[in-house]
Amino acid sequence: MSGKCLIVDELHDNIHSLLQGVGIEYTYEPTITRKEIIRILPNYEGLIIRSKTRVDQELISTANLKYIARAGAGVDNLDEDFLIAKGIKILNAPEGNRDSVGEHTIGLILNLLHNLHQANDEVREKQWHREPNRGLELGNMTVGIIGLGNSGLAVAKKLSGFGCQIIAYDKYLEQSTHPSYLTDLNTLFSEADILSLHIPLTHETRAMINQSFLKKFSKPIFFINVSRGEIAPLGEIRQALANGLIRKSALDVLECEKFNLMNAEQLENFNWLKDSGKVIFTPHIAGWTHESYARINEVLVEKIVHFLDKNTK
Repeated sequence: MSGKCLIVDELHDNIHSLLQGVGIEYTYEPTITRKEIIRILPNYEGLIIRSKTRVDQELISTANLKYIARAGAGVDNLDEDFLIAKGIKILNAPEGNRDSVGEHTIGLILNLLHNLHQANDEVREKQWHREPNRGLELGNMTVGIIGLGNSGLAVAKKLSGFGCQIIAYDKYLEQSTHPSYLTDLNTLFSEADILSLHIPLTHETRAMINQSFLKKFSKPIFFINVSRGEIAPLGEIRQALANGLIRKSALDVLECEKFNLMNAEQLENFNWLKDSGKVIFTPHIAGWTHESYARINEVLVEKIVHFLDKNTK
């Protein structure tokens, strides 16, 4: 099989046996510099990346790529418009970590409702407070999901055993595709007790979660973000918590995920959220399990093979 590819990020070790098994020639250079990528990329038909490498016009100006494969779900580190214009196929693997995201999201929801993080910290300090940590049952709530793709649908299916009402809004899906979940945005605003985001970062979704958006909910909500931090800026979450639009929040993503690169406003907002007692954080690990790390490669190689087979006949 053709499709010689360059791998420029660290991937699960199974990538070697998977590519060798289908006869794809590859070069594995997970520590390669950007300058070196630009120099050698014209020798390859494919490029496999994760999140480290920004794929833009500069990177591929002299390349002759047929495809770029992103080992993960999000493709916001790719200049999609430019790649599409160049006729370069974009492949990603949201199927690979959807179960991981689904389980992590439910874990965050249960943590918020039952004060698990707070109670753990208190007991470690030899404080035994039962009444302040009285929880809320998920089965009595309505969970609103925005984005019913791979991860959003996984969350919905995994929630079904809790007895809660599940509704979802996805402007790119027809009601007939998932009639038991899909609803309109106004219904989500009216009924949701919990809001969970499962959408990509695009020009349309950047800073989508703001005061104007959150004021449309009929009641204060629990807010979960495992998508991208730029969709829900920290300042907006802070203001919504302060004015009661959000009851508590769980964030797996931040708008800037390198603390030393946060600007003064971002750092101030992060510290406020951290000290509020109303926010729990995880370090962008919703889709990051031992199983998903391997499964992402399996999905990605399958898609590369399908693309090459389709384009060499």
